[in-house]
Amino acid sequence: MYIPGTILPQNEDDPQEEQSSQKELTEQILETGSVTPEGGKHIIHCLTIVGQIEGHYTLPPQNKTTKYEHVIPQLVAIEQDPRIEGLLIILNTVGGDVEAGLAIAELISGMKKPTVSLVLGGGHSIGVPLACSAKSSLICPTATMTIHPVRMNGLVLCVPQSLSYIDRMQDRIIRFVTQNSHISEQTFRSLMTNTGELVTDVGTILDGERAVEVGLIDRLGSLGDAVEELYRLIEEQEEGEEE
Repeated sequence: MYIPGTILPQNEDDPQEEQSSQKELTEQILETGSVTPEGGKHIIHCLTIVGQIEGHYTLPPQNKTTKYEHVIPQLVAIEQDPRIEGLLIILNTVGGDVEAGLAIAELISGMKKPTVSLVLGGGHSIGVPLACSAKSSLICPTATMTIHPVRMNGLVLCVPQSLSYIDRMQDRIIRFVTQNSHISEQTFRSLMTNTGELVTDVGTILDGERAVEVGLIDRLGSLGDAVEELYRLIEEQEEGEEE
């Protein structure tokens, strides 16, 4: 197994080097929730985005979080590392900081290496553009995605400027999702402003089949399907480079 930005041991028979590599791998999983397994058909990096996406403010220690200052350097390292051929993003998130989530989504969508996202459990709120940011997206049949308007916590001044800021931020999210998926702006806005589904909120909860049906996600699948799809994209890219 290989950690982005590091050099593989030259002597794989050396037990000390192998032990050191395994220690680094364990630290990588514990600190960043990611792993780069070797031994498969292609070398891919698996990045997990779970819990709540932490942005400019530190969340309480009891919250399960994904810190954007950890994810962003990883994405840069993966894009620059010649050994890594593709990126698999596993999503099970309730959402979180809008700007941090959108920043991560923009980086993923701008990568030249093949990328595949897989929604497990849930890809709610800002997790929606994260799921759409990969070149190919999959969702498990039992997973759900919640689409709702942008919310703000804390003190909010009820003045036209605040409402205009929220509206512009919402437009950025809608534009990103519609440009990186097959859903239309009209359909996405109608799902976002639906008042007949959530008891105490505005929006819509989509299960896996419905998310594919409206064009938000490419197709249904699980881990094996996601890895197979990533391998396919890698091989297509390699064939294109050879030509």
